[in-house]
Amino acid sequence: MAAQFGRLRKGAVNTTVAAVAVAALAASQAPGVTTDDAGRQIATGTQPSPDTAAEDSATGNSPYYTDLPPLHSPNPSPSADTPVTPGTSEAGIPATVLDAYKKAETALREAKPGCNLPWQLLAAIGKVESGQARGGRVDAGGTTISRILGPQLNGNGFANIGDTDNGAYDGDSSYDRAVGPMQFIPSTWEWAGRDGNGDGKRDPNNVYDAALAAGHYLCRFGWDLSTQGDLDRAILSYNNSQDYLNLVMRWLEYYRKGTHEIPDGTGTLPSDRSDDSAGASPTPTTPVTPTTPTEPATPTTPSSPRPGDNGGGSSSPELTPPGTTPPPGTTPPTPTDTVHHLEDADTAKLTAMAGDTFTERIGTRAETQAGKAVAKVRVRFTITGDTDATFSTGEKYATALTDSTGRVVAPALKAGEDTGEFVVRATVVGRAVAGLDYTATVTERAADTLTRTSDTALTCTPGGEFADQVEVKATYKGAVADKVAATATLIKSADDPAENDKGPYFKDADGKTVRTLTGLTTDANGLLKLPKLYADDTTGTFLLRVNTAGGATLTVELKVAAADTSPSPAPSESASGSASASPTA
Repeated sequence: MAAQFGRLRKGAVNTTVAAVAVAALAASQAPGVTTDDAGRQIATGTQPSPDTAAEDSATGNSPYYTDLPPLHSPNPSPSADTPVTPGTSEAGIPATVLDAYKKAETALREAKPGCNLPWQLLAAIGKVESGQARGGRVDAGGTTISRILGPQLNGNGFANIGDTDNGAYDGDSSYDRAVGPMQFIPSTWEWAGRDGNGDGKRDPNNVYDAALAAGHYLCRFGWDLSTQGDLDRAILSYNNSQDYLNLVMRWLEYYRKGTHEIPDGTGTLPSDRSDDSAGASPTPTTPVTPTTPTEPATPTTPSSPRPGDNGGGSSSPELTPPGTTPPPGTTPPTPTDTVHHLEDADTAKLTAMAGDTFTERIGTRAETQAGKAVAKVRVRFTITGDTDATFSTGEKYATALTDSTGRVVAPALKAGEDTGEFVVRATVVGRAVAGLDYTATVTERAADTLTRTSDTALTCTPGGEFADQVEVKATYKGAVADKVAATATLIKSADDPAENDKGPYFKDADGKTVRTLTGLTTDANGLLKLPKLYADDTTGTFLLRVNTAGGATLTVELKVAAADTSPSPAPSESASGSASASPTA
């Protein structure tokens, strides 16, 4: 088995060369294709601008395998009558890896049904990033037998990403490296990581965890991957290169035409990488011992990021001052390098009712030490604390680029059902400057008005039951007030809200008399229908008071009176008699 993994594929060399030529021709003729500063082809309108291309990437724009699928379609897939020799077909995906992709698709179908994530997309990315976990070299739990690491992102032919995890994930305390079968950089894994196999850990080296994380990553921002535009954006956000997009799309279409399961460890190994000229090894590397065995070290400053975190520059304090010529052999500082601190940009008080969207948004300004605005700097906003609030994207993080005034505005916050305060922290991506905290408050759902949905009088005879049930509608500032807590009490009088001890009543589950109902909630339409009311032997006029969170109050009149048993008046003679007799002669 070891010999098989040490051997590169030979039979597809000519096919690969031909396919590369076709891909290059197609890319060169694609509309809107340009190149960025690193020489990568980019398609305008389908990905971030070149200014942000180096920062929007799950992998830190790390190298990837460039092997292309065979020209012949894998369809139809092999059947039980025509078994496939392990390792001989590109259409075969190792069993555990394939299971991880399919489980991730199922989970995303429930968590984010509007994303329409196909497992074949995860397979295409997994093929390009790691050759399906190096041909399926995983243990029974889905963890890679040896770690799969990209090269140091030290700026030497790659992005420059200084260490963000103290080596916890990649074993490198100097620079970050892409890690695992889906090749996440540590700073992205910190927020994007998921527990896909239910073991309580988020391990980028586990194919179940990595596949689920990749699925959520591709489905952020409300993208619908059944549309080509969103699919392109999602793939480019994983690795910001038009060549990468073209390659993943080829594998996606290949796998859509038919795949089959093969034993773990027997997958075809990729042979060509996008960084071959840089001398990177295509084989997995064994890192130095990480500082912590399973979980990342807690950073001294917030570091839970958005994709990429790879163009922000060095966090070293030894920077060349703006406007000066850097010494020979040094790299001019990026805008991120010049950021000294963050300032609030006139953010108003952040308050919203549970379930509502905050009307105010967070504004932050990046400045130099002299207070000068810094444009084109990525600022990350992270929701912290025990809360179910999210940004409008559905995530607890968001990253945006400062404008020419140094200002950046976070997406709108969406309150969950948890009430109380939470904190949104703004930090500079790729720069170790102090974060800026914003406190947001979620109040309970409330109503300011209650009205009956019917004007029918509510009457009953002693010992009987009311024919109509009380139904009310709650609103807040004219809008439907849904899921608002309410109480209903039969009170003694308009001036005495104490519970009455006689008159109408409700019944509990055991049929016992109850005159106060708690734990009531309006429905999605703001409606609340109370249970049936009954009357004891006391006659008179009684009051039912309904209160909601927020102070809305409605008092309803109930009347209990004996039935009118007096006989109906007899018809008068004039009304019932016949015509008078004719006078006699």
